[in-house]
Amino acid sequence: MLRRCLTFLSAQTKQPEVVWVVDNASSDGSADCVAEFSNCRLLAAGGNLGFAAGNNLAFRECSTEFVALLNPDAFAEPDWLAALLAAAEANPDCASFGSRQLVAERPEYLDGIGDAYHVSGLVWRERHGRLQQSDDLKPREIFAPCAAAALYRRSALAVAGEFDEDHFCYLEDVDLGFRLRLAGYRALYVPDAVVHHVGSATSGGQHSDFALYHGHRNLVWTYVKNMPGALFWLCLPLHILLNLIVLLVFSARGRGGVIVRAKRDALKGLPRMWAKRQAIQKNRRVSVLSIWGVLDKGLSRD
Repeated sequence: MLRRCLTFLSAQTKQPEVVWVVDNASSDGSADCVAEFSNCRLLAAGGNLGFAAGNNLAFRECSTEFVALLNPDAFAEPDWLAALLAAAEANPDCASFGSRQLVAERPEYLDGIGDAYHVSGLVWRERHGRLQQSDDLKPREIFAPCAAAALYRRSALAVAGEFDEDHFCYLEDVDLGFRLRLAGYRALYVPDAVVHHVGSATSGGQHSDFALYHGHRNLVWTYVKNMPGALFWLCLPLHILLNLIVLLVFSARGRGGVIVRAKRDALKGLPRMWAKRQAIQKNRRVSVLSIWGVLDKGLSRD
C-alpha cells in the first residue's frame, strides 16, 4: 500500500517540497520502497509511537506554511494537494482542510467528508458509507477533518498544539480539531481534494480490538479535555449515558471485555486529562455559544 500511495503522490500536479515517510518500527520491509521516490525521505521513529506521536515527529521536521497528512492506505488523485492549498489560500480563517474520501474498493461510495462531534461526545465520519450525492461536491464547514488525508496551517498548530500523544491512535484528529476550534479557527471540507481510502488497513480493521479499545478510551478523554465551560456539565449526563449504552451494546455482541478495559483506562487517565483541560480552557479564544453552534445535536447520524 505504501508504494501505491507514494506513486499516486508523485503524480500530483502540485508537488510537495518534501514527503516525510514515518516508519513506526515496521518489520515487513515496506519502508524499503521509499528509496524509489526521489522526493521522499524516511524518518525512522525507532519504535511504534502510534499515529499521534509519529505524525508529530514529522510535523517537527516541516518548515513550510502548510503541512499535509496522508495515510499509506489513502491514494490521492492528481489535484488533491493543489485543491487543498487553493482552499487554504482562499480561507485564511480556517486552520484545517479535509478531503473527499472515497471507499477505495467502491469509489461511488463515500468514506467520509470530515468528522462530526455530537453534544454527547459521540464522534463519527460524516457521510461514511453513503452513496455520493450532488451536495457532497460542495465545500462546507466541518467540525474537523479526518487526518487520513488533511491539510493543516502550521501557525495554528503552534497555537493549539500538535496531536495528543496519549491518544496513540484514533480520535487524535478530532481532539486536535476541537482544540483548533477552541483557539478560534474553522475547518473546511474541500470536495475537489479526492483520495481513495481503504481505512484502518494497519490496525486490524475498524472493528478490531485495537481500534475499539483506543477509540472508546479516547472518546472519554476528548470530551473531558475539550468540552468548554457550562457545556461540560450540561452535556455530561448525555456523555455518561452514551458510555453506558456503548458498554451494553458491545457486551451483547460479545465484545464487552475490550470496552470495559477502554473505559477503565479512560478513568485512570482522568487526572492527567483534567490537567490538560485546564491549560486548554485557559487559552480558549471563542465563546461557549460558538462551540455549541458547531456541535451536532441530532438524534441520528446523517
